[in-house]
Amino acid sequence: LMKRFYSSSVSEDLGCRRGEFSRKHYGSVELLISSDADGAIQRAGRFRVENGSSGENTDYAPGTWHRTDVHLENPEYHTRWYFKYFLGKVHQNYIGTDAEKNPFFLSVVLSDQNNQRIPQYHSILWRKTGTQKICLPYSPTKTLSVKSILSAMSLDKFEKSPREIFHPEIQKDLLVLEEQEGSVNFKFGVLYAKDGQLTDDEMFGNETGSESFQRFLHLLGDTITLKGWSGYRGGLDTKNDTTGTCSIYTVFQGHEIMFHVSTMLPYSRENKQQVERKRHIGNDIVTIIFQEGEESSPAFKPSMIRSHFTHIFALVRYNKQKDSYRLKIFSEESVPLFGPPLPSPPVFTNHQEFRDFVLVKLINGEKATLETPTFSQKRQRTLDMLIRSLYQDMMPDLHKVNNMLNRRSFSDVLPESPKSMRKKEEARQAEFVRLGQALKLKTTVKGDTTANLATTSFCKKEPWESQSFCSNFPHEVVCADSWGQSLLVSTDAGILLIDDGQPSVQVFDKTLQIKQMNVLETLDLLIARTDKGKDSRILVFRLSAVQKDVEMKKMIRSKYDCRENKLERTKGCHLYAINTHHGSELRIVVAIRNKLLLVTKKYNSRNTLTSTSLLSSPESPVEEFQYIREICLSDPPVVMTLVDGPTGDSDNMICVAYRHQFDLVNESTGESYRLHHIETNRVNFVAAIDVYEDGEAGLLLCYNYVCQYRKVYPWSGGSPLVQPSAYDFHFSWNQVPYAVVCAFPYVLAFTTDSIEIRLVVNGNLVHTAVVPELQLVASRSDIYFKATAAVSGSSDSSSEEMGSKSSQTPTACEKPEFPLPSLEGEIPRKNLYKIPLSNLVGRSIERPLKSPLAPKVITPTTSSAITSLPVMHSLSLSRMEIKEIASRTRKELLGLLDEPITKAESAQKLKKVSRRQSDSKQGAVRSSSSDRIISSSFEGYSERRHPSTSSDPDTLANREESSPSSYPSQLISLCDEDIIDLK
Repeated sequence: LMKRFYSSSVSEDLGCRRGEFSRKHYGSVELLISSDADGAIQRAGRFRVENGSSGENTDYAPGTWHRTDVHLENPEYHTRWYFKYFLGKVHQNYIGTDAEKNPFFLSVVLSDQNNQRIPQYHSILWRKTGTQKICLPYSPTKTLSVKSILSAMSLDKFEKSPREIFHPEIQKDLLVLEEQEGSVNFKFGVLYAKDGQLTDDEMFGNETGSESFQRFLHLLGDTITLKGWSGYRGGLDTKNDTTGTCSIYTVFQGHEIMFHVSTMLPYSRENKQQVERKRHIGNDIVTIIFQEGEESSPAFKPSMIRSHFTHIFALVRYNKQKDSYRLKIFSEESVPLFGPPLPSPPVFTNHQEFRDFVLVKLINGEKATLETPTFSQKRQRTLDMLIRSLYQDMMPDLHKVNNMLNRRSFSDVLPESPKSMRKKEEARQAEFVRLGQALKLKTTVKGDTTANLATTSFCKKEPWESQSFCSNFPHEVVCADSWGQSLLVSTDAGILLIDDGQPSVQVFDKTLQIKQMNVLETLDLLIARTDKGKDSRILVFRLSAVQKDVEMKKMIRSKYDCRENKLERTKGCHLYAINTHHGSELRIVVAIRNKLLLVTKKYNSRNTLTSTSLLSSPESPVEEFQYIREICLSDPPVVMTLVDGPTGDSDNMICVAYRHQFDLVNESTGESYRLHHIETNRVNFVAAIDVYEDGEAGLLLCYNYVCQYRKVYPWSGGSPLVQPSAYDFHFSWNQVPYAVVCAFPYVLAFTTDSIEIRLVVNGNLVHTAVVPELQLVASRSDIYFKATAAVSGSSDSSSEEMGSKSSQTPTACEKPEFPLPSLEGEIPRKNLYKIPLSNLVGRSIERPLKSPLAPKVITPTTSSAITSLPVMHSLSLSRMEIKEIASRTRKELLGLLDEPITKAESAQKLKKVSRRQSDSKQGAVRSSSSDRIISSSFEGYSERRHPSTSSDPDTLANREESSPSSYPSQLISLCDEDIIDLK
């Protein structure tokens, strides 16, 4: 309906902003000083204070902010690999020493990842510095050796070559090593403080709590009797009641939590310091302070508590009038950043959401505290002692083992045994598996592992949940980019324009081979790199001209119709990059072997997408581009990213990757500076992503398994400040990705069969989704990917249920699933799926997204007729242009554009328009059945066929609200009154 309305895509706006993040959401470090009643200073300490970030969502209006990042970080069902993938299964363990004579252990298993019929090698390297985990692809034609696995883990030199360990008892020792990563169950302190209490003696001296404190305890968990308690006890006495008779306990997402409540621990009238209470709460890493009184009364400070062990304090206040909780977090300065960040303001009126938020925050906080020097050094000493002790026990026995078996250390990981020893080997493996399964059962019964590792899954809707975009897509995808709500795809059959629920439209035929493309709706441009080798070129098209060809159904363009769209001097290019934020000037850097060509396009008022400017603009925008300069490099770049400087004048930079390094190149002078050097022998460059922290540039450098964040400071005296900074950090992926996408607060790594999701601020793992035969298609705004689904004749709708030990946890839910790979005899089907960017970044979109194929108006649910109109984004529209567009729109709605008709005929046409829109709306409801896919990381999958018709009344109601059939008459009425707001 709105063919003449050319507006910028909201997804594109978010796509430009998604690389912007701030650590201020996670608080700021302050020096906190506590004093006694006389004003004398008692103690002082530096803590990071989180009190909610002001103005968190002011830069993203219109639109509303909703939380998407409330997740457990480094969840055990993703990190406890040995328990999950190895224990109780046939696998191999090796022992050796590195070049520095430090012993190490290596465990390798060929497993079916999450029962998705995707065989993979899972490998764990145990060293005194910690564990390193990687996944390696399985190939039936290419064997994998221990040496290649260690090389992938950057361990190439050995003092003693690895040898295989055959003792089944090694499983128990390796499980102990894994348990050093931290406990799966938690104990948190809960301290009650009355209004005006400023010392820990006063707080620990409260014999009972108030009514609001009792409601808070009931919200946290269940009251249990300690005597005879068989669950996780958190250091409390469950036999003789020496630590009280009752306590608060809960199970949250598979973790058992025991709360050390000050008013439930033994109270002594003679001992004013309440040593028995301090003995438990003072030795908790995390403590909740429930403080009574108004917000204006003196607030709690961590320096009031005398404890060298507690690193995190959560201050909770209850407002009786508003029935709400306010939260404030104090973290010792050395604790790494952890999520989720507090909302602004940090006030919770939904008590269940508050409980979930607090528990996630506290669990993540305790895990982060274990990475501080105080705890990490102790863990490293313990791990070193255990590994050396195990090495000394194992090495004498290894020399007695048959030499034939020891030859396996550098041969295939899972080789065939000689016939003479096959029976003995089979017996050994049977005993190996039996002992491992018994150990796994014992560990589970004892409660030393989360329930998630065995059975559970989450019921809530995750932000990375995928939606079906195009079913049964038969073409091979070369590259793509989003265009409004549509997708422009370069395939082996030509360039196609695809929209959800509509047939694809061919834009260019297969003679034009596009290898790289960018759709810039705000600039009305399509940029593409075509062909390969010496024939490759950069082409630029005007989007409005391409859309006009689609609407008019003109003859499909070929390679020979694009001669006027070629940018000069770009012949033979193999790569190009554009700046992410092109508000003032679009910059294109084209790589031709080892030369960089800088081209710019000025952004002026003529680029405003109005009806008059579109009519006056020439079809080819080549003349609007100007060549600036040429820069020579030492080698052809493999990865290239443009980094915007703080002023944009002469401080813009180009990050290039080649050989074993990442370099920064000044666009103005061509000077090159070393940003990061890679020490490994083989380098697989993945990406260099420009991110902007509080407006200052930074780079996520991704190569091999590593992702490293480097802060890039402004240029000083002609050279950039690229020295190491306290803000720099790095983390490792579990599998080598071929693409990395940043959507704050997440960074997503795409491999051939999985999506690994981590947090940008600390690199902590959030989720791993298994997606068979995965191919990333586009990621500039919404994320599109291609995966293989199975067309099955039967439907299996079985779901897995989750048992809960707490009444406050859901008892059963439906298991998320991804499409499974096709079985023998099944017809393979390849589908396109979409992860909406708005779900990832946490902003719901209230503005319409324009599709070049068909009208799609997303209307917020409101009673106002004016707000139901599509909002236009134009920088300079005069009142005459507004009237012209309104008049043309009114005529198009009535079909009056080409011929005059009577009022009766116009009313009849309007009824047809409304009827067609109503029919299309109902068709959309039918075609959009529950064909969405949800990422998953749990064992055991059941493939399920969804019905083709949705009967969910809530879904139908949402469809009714989002596409009202009365829209044409509302629009015509508003057009007549000339009150359209196009700003």
